[in-house]
Amino acid sequence: MNPERIFEAFPAPSYRGNQERALRDVRDAFAAGNDVVLVRAPTGSGKSLLARAVAGCARRVDEADPSEATGAYYTTPQVSQLDDVAADDLLADLNVVRGKSNYTCILPGELDTPVDRAPCVRERGYDCSVRHRCPYFSDRAIASNRSIAAMTLAYFMQTAGSEVFRKRDVVVIDEAHGLAEWAEMYATIRLGPRTVPFWDDLRVPAVDGLDRAARFAENLAGVCERRKDDLLGREELSPREVRERDRLQELRGDLDWFVSDYRDPESPTTWLVDQADPADADDEDVGGPLTIKPMNPERYLAHTVWDRGNRFALLSATILNKEAFCRHVGLDPANVALVDVGHTFPVERRPLYDVTRGKMTYEARDETLPKVARTIVRIMQAHPDEKGLIHAHSYDIQERLAEYLREFGVGERVRTHSRDGRDADLEAWKASGDPDVFLSVKMEEALDLKGDLCRWQVLCKAPFLNTSDSRVAHRLEQGQWAWYYRAALRTVVQACGRVVRAPDDRGATYLADSSLLDLFERARTDMPDWFADQVDRMERPDLPAFEPRTALGGPNEGSGRDGGDAAADGDGDEGSYSSRRRRRARRSSRSSPLADVWETDR
Repeated sequence: MNPERIFEAFPAPSYRGNQERALRDVRDAFAAGNDVVLVRAPTGSGKSLLARAVAGCARRVDEADPSEATGAYYTTPQVSQLDDVAADDLLADLNVVRGKSNYTCILPGELDTPVDRAPCVRERGYDCSVRHRCPYFSDRAIASNRSIAAMTLAYFMQTAGSEVFRKRDVVVIDEAHGLAEWAEMYATIRLGPRTVPFWDDLRVPAVDGLDRAARFAENLAGVCERRKDDLLGREELSPREVRERDRLQELRGDLDWFVSDYRDPESPTTWLVDQADPADADDEDVGGPLTIKPMNPERYLAHTVWDRGNRFALLSATILNKEAFCRHVGLDPANVALVDVGHTFPVERRPLYDVTRGKMTYEARDETLPKVARTIVRIMQAHPDEKGLIHAHSYDIQERLAEYLREFGVGERVRTHSRDGRDADLEAWKASGDPDVFLSVKMEEALDLKGDLCRWQVLCKAPFLNTSDSRVAHRLEQGQWAWYYRAALRTVVQACGRVVRAPDDRGATYLADSSLLDLFERARTDMPDWFADQVDRMERPDLPAFEPRTALGGPNEGSGRDGGDAAADGDGDEGSYSSRRRRRARRSSRSSPLADVWETDR
């Protein structure tokens, strides 16, 4: 790697904001001998341009010995982020490749067939006459032979050990804050009717521990191997049989990895196993579907990520704590530098507003949710001609909010999305010229709502992780509350960046769950300075009195103002954030963390 090339590798004709300083700091961090540089850059920093500049520092073929790694990988866990890169003219030399299922066959009669179900994978020994023009193999060949290959993190991890995508000199990971969680998700093994093609033929034991789970996994891997070999021996497969063969191959690899890692006394991985109730609850020896989960999968990341390059740049707005991040992904903090990029968006244009109406935990939700719905109506009144986004956190909250808003008479301005149609519903809302309100679930990240696409948003619930998840419960049993609060704060910070995308943009964020204020206190030391500035300026807004008809657009005359006094809705006034902080300081020694944030997300 040659860090001195970072400025000439920057793809834009000029710098904006803090980009020039960021490039200098990243260059100096690599030049000082760090193998990994974390770049903490807030929304609007142009992280993709910074990423391209770092990738351009990779060793070139004409500078390398035959045995030395050259070129760079660019990867991101977000498909939408990769789409943005592919569409950016400034990043045209990032050669994008996707998984086979994203491409369609070009053979006559197969134009609607994904490449991973095409004749070349259905028929043994098939000689494709148009392979050189196949969109997948063409993109793969180009990406593998050019200096910068771009792909999703899932594809990048899946190609570990590939002869096509070998080790490179530099690896750049964009939106890297969730790397440990993504690795845990990819390494999780789910065994049930939807994931094991012959599940109904199995006698699944009641698993009472990891030893029993490992023995079952080993036996199951052998069955997968025999069934896969049977399919491979056939001259031609149907699309369904191709899916089964590929799934068996993937499952065999996952099971072998678990058994090997679990039985390796040197492995740092802690494994957990969950088992659902069986269909036949009368037989005590029979068990239901299994989920085998890794904790802190350092060995998995070493194989799929850290062995794939010499130097690494990890970019995100929300790598909140360097030491904790390194610990969770298996890095030595001594070999890692942190570069902080300052925020260039005026804090006045990204305000936070306290409209809290109580806690949104499962136990308190029935009481709080109607108050939150009334508050959303009043916010809609304050923004009658502007689009808004509601972060509902769960489909249960989304459904109940939608029902309340319909009852209040503002349903015609409200849109929702389903689990299967979320992308299409989102795009339809973005394309609409109406000031509709979008009730969303899990859209706190990778969403660019610049300008009039959205001018305000509401966080309905503090996004604490689900404590009924065995991984979360395991960490909390070990007292890892700081990790728990950081995870929630990270999601909040990500969400706040959805509606303000440039220095001259503007967008308000309203906080409806009082647990968010508790979160800010508990995670204060991990806040980026620029977000702490937002929190410190937070105030209760001057919302119109509750009058739903004025939320449907048009003039807002005569609706009156209530100065943000929650008593107008009979909710009680919890006071300003600063007064809450003073009360928190007085009672913190008596407060139970679990009582404030316990959430099963039912």
